[in-house]
Amino acid sequence: MRTVFWKDQQVQMIDQRLLPGEFVIASFATVDEVARSIREMYVRGAPAIGATGAYGMVVAAQASRAADTAGLLADLAAAKEVLDAARPTAVNLSWATARLLETAEEQVANGATLEAVRAALLAEAETLADEDVAINRRMGFHGAEVIPDGANLLHHCNTGALAVVDFGTALGVVFACQEQGKNIHVWVDETRPRLQGARLTAWELMRAEIPMHLIADNAAGHLMRTGKVDVVIFGADRVAANGDVANKIGTYKLGVVARENGIPVYAVVPTSTIDLNLPDGDQIPIEERDASEVTYVGETLIAPVDVPVYNPAFDVTPHRYITGIVTEEGICYPPFEKSLRQAKEAAEARIRATRSQRSGAQQGQDHHSTSATSATESPPATNLTP
Repeated sequence: MRTVFWKDQQVQMIDQRLLPGEFVIASFATVDEVARSIREMYVRGAPAIGATGAYGMVVAAQASRAADTAGLLADLAAAKEVLDAARPTAVNLSWATARLLETAEEQVANGATLEAVRAALLAEAETLADEDVAINRRMGFHGAEVIPDGANLLHHCNTGALAVVDFGTALGVVFACQEQGKNIHVWVDETRPRLQGARLTAWELMRAEIPMHLIADNAAGHLMRTGKVDVVIFGADRVAANGDVANKIGTYKLGVVARENGIPVYAVVPTSTIDLNLPDGDQIPIEERDASEVTYVGETLIAPVDVPVYNPAFDVTPHRYITGIVTEEGICYPPFEKSLRQAKEAAEARIRATRSQRSGAQQGQDHHSTSATSATESPPATNLTP
């Protein structure tokens, strides 16, 4: 099943806060609730957050009491602000809500009714989610090209099916390597303070029967210095135009130590995570989260009461520490200013072409037509059921 999906007029998702102990599907029926699901990390991972934001716009449209399409657009614009504020670092969120708002504006400009706009928004959110799965498959197999047979990979945070709609970004590369029969092994950073590596990545890899070991974050440098790591791989929540990468806190030091030890470093991101509007990583907003994430593990207090805490959720790895950035359009190499723009433009051109083809097919079909399998249809999804 998918990490996030639309069912019974609600946004439904795997509650990732409870894994690996419990597998629970949570439902959210208002814009504020969807924003809360993002903020409180029921859902996490930039692509999954983006899909959730898109469905949140559908919720806004369904709940709007506007008497005309102008009022509906105003309600959608307000909903976008609420959703975008839920987590500011992951650019996929504002990218997805902007895409849905643009869809509504196009529909209104073409004279659509209120119900037609609502239907178009749901169709666009579903398309965005479908595209995410296909994009992740493409990224996975592009990334697998640079992973040697028998490699030991060091992975940070969680970038598997749980971080996207399905399949994964950096872990998608791992899954692609498994499908290709490469004898890989993964060192899994626990990823303090929320332990996404220990709770989620370890869970996904064990279910997939991929050889792995869970390590404390501070063990990564020792493994690199002693020759036990061949490639460092991770995802990203935003990539600046120059190739600086914002990812889960702790990523920067991995890049620095990898460079010291001559180990290649790859970020794996959909082009929707590339923000060409920001020239460098210093412009990326860094979310700071609640102190309790550091002072507690579960319900156990591990620090003095009222201790001062600084808890940034992300850090920025300068592009000089990045060997390549894997996208659905291929692997981008320095100079990143050029290669990232080319990848972004290629992806946008492909989306426009796909939309045009889909529109033409819808106009030409009648009730006797049968559906054919798309040439871009993704392979079977990963199984996340308990």
